[in-house]
Amino acid sequence: MTFRKPSLSFWQIINMNVGFFGIQYSFGLQQTAINPLYSFLHAKPEDLPILNLAGPMTGLLIQPLIGALSDKTWHPKWGRRKPFFLIGAIFCSLCLFAFPFSRTLWMAAGLLWILDAANNTAMEPYRAFIADKLDEKQQPMGFLTQSFFTGLGITLANLSLGFFQQRISGVSPSGIPHWVYGSFFVGGICSIV
Repeated sequence: MTFRKPSLSFWQIINMNVGFFGIQYSFGLQQTAINPLYSFLHAKPEDLPILNLAGPMTGLLIQPLIGALSDKTWHPKWGRRKPFFLIGAIFCSLCLFAFPFSRTLWMAAGLLWILDAANNTAMEPYRAFIADKLDEKQQPMGFLTQSFFTGLGITLANLSLGFFQQRISGVSPSGIPHWVYGSFFVGGICSIV
């Protein structure tokens, strides 16, 4: 006997994928705003590659581990994947809210490692969520919607940097411009929502 997954409406598919917007907004800030933040904290250009090692190293370690754990985990209320979405989103948001308050270069580097681990904790099970919930006929629509929110999140994260830079002036005592706060706070809100 084969189990047939229930057919979801267009809006249900949109709803199940909207979280990719927050995850990718966070990844977008990680990719485009971290080096300027490091520079504001007086990082030398030759130190930037080692400071950015968090992304590839964390992805290499966290993605397979979280993927395997989320395949084998089951919670009666939250199901298989949702605990990982929630934990990842909470830690992403906390890191994004904390980033502008970095006082030292190593604080920012540590937050990047935690942020990347949290992004991967939320994203890897989220990718598998489409295959879990949708039957084969609806999976292309599910993955297309996922791609749309992925692109939208990372694009708006990049645009937010310019937007806030033009509208918010001033510099904190630590040397971090106030526009950085705006970008990261919006990212923190998008991640948890």
